[in-house]
Formats: sequence, C-alpha cells, structure tokens
Amino acid sequence: MTNVSLYSLAAEYRGQLQALENLDLDEKALADTLESLGGDLEVKAQNVVCFLRNLETTAAAIKEAEASMAARRKAIENRVDGLKRYVLESMQSNGIQKIECPLFSISIAKNPAAVDVFDEKQIPADYFVTPPAPPPQLDKKLVAQALKDGFDVPGAKLRQGVRLNIR
Repeated sequence: MTNVSLYSLAAEYRGQLQALENLDLDEKALADTLESLGGDLEVKAQNVVCFLRNLETTAAAIKEAEASMAARRKAIENRVDGLKRYVLESMQSNGIQKIECPLFSISIAKNPAAVDVFDEKQIPADYFVTPPAPPPQLDKKLVAQALKDGFDVPGAKLRQGVRLNIR
C-alpha cells in the first residue's frame, strides 16, 4: 500500500463510511469497524507529516546556509573595499596617477561633485521636496472587529479557515 495516496485513502474511507450508514450495526460493532477503517489513513497521514517535517528541516538548513553565505559575501565585499582604499591611498601618497600592466590599468579618477550639507537649517525651503502622502491602508483588524461586533462593512466579510495543527 505504499503507492496509495492520502487522497485515495481518504476517498475510500469516505465511501466505506457511507456504506456503514446503511447498515444497522450496534455501537460496539460500528466503533470497531470505524477503528479498523481509519488505520491505513492514519498511518499514511503520519508518514506524510514525517516527510513534511523532514522538508521543514531541510528548508531551515538552507535558510541558515543562505544567511551564512550572505555574511561571507559581505565580509568579502568589505575586504575588496579595504584593498581598493589601500591601493588608492598608496598611489596618492606616492604621487602616482596611473599604473599600466598587461592585464589591466589602474588610475585615480575624480568622482562627480557631491553636495556636502553642513547646516540644513540655512538652506531655503525652495530646495526641499515634499513627498506625496502615502495612500490610506486598510486596517483589517479594525474591519474584523467591526464585523465581529455585528456591523455591516460593505466589501468585506468574515471567513473562517482551517489549518493543520502539528504538535
């Protein structure tokens, strides 16, 4: 029965339950029959949850590896920036503007001019921009509370979902 899906077992279980409804069995016989019918379904569900937990562990390990790789990338980028500063400072302190070699050339170039604001309070208001106001955002908690309190909120309704709880 290893190739039987949980869906197939569930459909078979429902079919057998419907067949049991038509039989006139006493409570003990019905309970015993129900217990025997649910066995395969329960085992399959347990196996699926074990597989699911294994996948969760794998996903957590991948997430941890991503964080580790991101930290390593950042360390390497910082090392690159430090080495660039080192070469630039060495060239500047020795008055060297350009170094040529067969693989690449190194030169000191000027950056575009940047604004250095030393006292923002002195800058006239004409040089400031006002960002547009953000659009209003729906407060779903407020809507949910209003609906729970019996108010009619056009365009919204309460929906009760279900989830699988694994402890």
